[in-house]
Amino acid sequence: MHKKLNSSQINNLKKTAVTASIVLACLLCAIKTLASVYTGSLAILSSLIDSLSDVFASSVSYVAVKFSTKPANCSHRYGYGRAESLSALIQAAFVAGSGLFVLYDGINRIFNPTPLHQTTFGLIVMIISLIATLILISFQQYVAKLTSSVAISADSAHYTVDVLTNLSIILSLIVVKIFDISWFDILTAGLISLYLIYNAYKIASDAIGALTDKELDDTIRNKVVEIVKNCDGVKGFHDLRSRDLGGVYLFEIHLEFDGNLSLFETHKLTENVENKIKAEFDNAQIIVHQDPFGIKESRLDDVLDGNCKL
Repeated sequence: MHKKLNSSQINNLKKTAVTASIVLACLLCAIKTLASVYTGSLAILSSLIDSLSDVFASSVSYVAVKFSTKPANCSHRYGYGRAESLSALIQAAFVAGSGLFVLYDGINRIFNPTPLHQTTFGLIVMIISLIATLILISFQQYVAKLTSSVAISADSAHYTVDVLTNLSIILSLIVVKIFDISWFDILTAGLISLYLIYNAYKIASDAIGALTDKELDDTIRNKVVEIVKNCDGVKGFHDLRSRDLGGVYLFEIHLEFDGNLSLFETHKLTENVENKIKAEFDNAQIIVHQDPFGIKESRLDDVLDGNCKL
């Protein structure tokens, strides 16, 4: 079991992981540029474009991680966690542009075929890329487990798909080398470009969801409901709202207590609820409104459709 890290150690690990991804992406860009020039392979070119997008995406992530870890202040009382979502939108636009570029080049090569050569050199480069990427992913997953960083986890997931991309390109080069089927290279590049466009859509969709205060997953909300229902003194609750502040969860909820209890007593019961939620979700921010049980009032749960009630 890993020991609990302080905020400084967590931030340093996150920055190290992002820096490692930038360095690797730059090295891969260099060797893939050579491989693309020597072989003329569109599949390797598409991988080069993907690595260039990795350099840009990881650089943006580095800035976002550094900015999002700034402590809350008078002008930003919720902190700067949303910086990661803004960086994701920028990354999505760049990844989509990369995918469209590769797709356009692939269509162009259908009508203007380009012969491939030096496929052995291309294979060596892609195998090196595969091994280096696997090492990076192992380190990223280690850091993500220690820090619970959403940004590092997302970066690791992106590089995990890169492994599949590298494997497909290796397969493409082997097919071209052994069977001399040049169109297989174009097919592989086309599939990679479609993946890039789809990945851009997913990144943008998640970022927009966070920026527009989309509710957290039902599994998270249901866990909060379970915790609240099992807390002593809580007779009911309503109007549970949640949002992601860049890896930090914010919960707002109305708790219902016996109206005859003193404010001091309800405060102690409320603290118990908050502590149990924070024990489940590290660094969670919780805003509680206390209501007498049975009071009739206008509620958000009643305004929204019935499916929103828990």
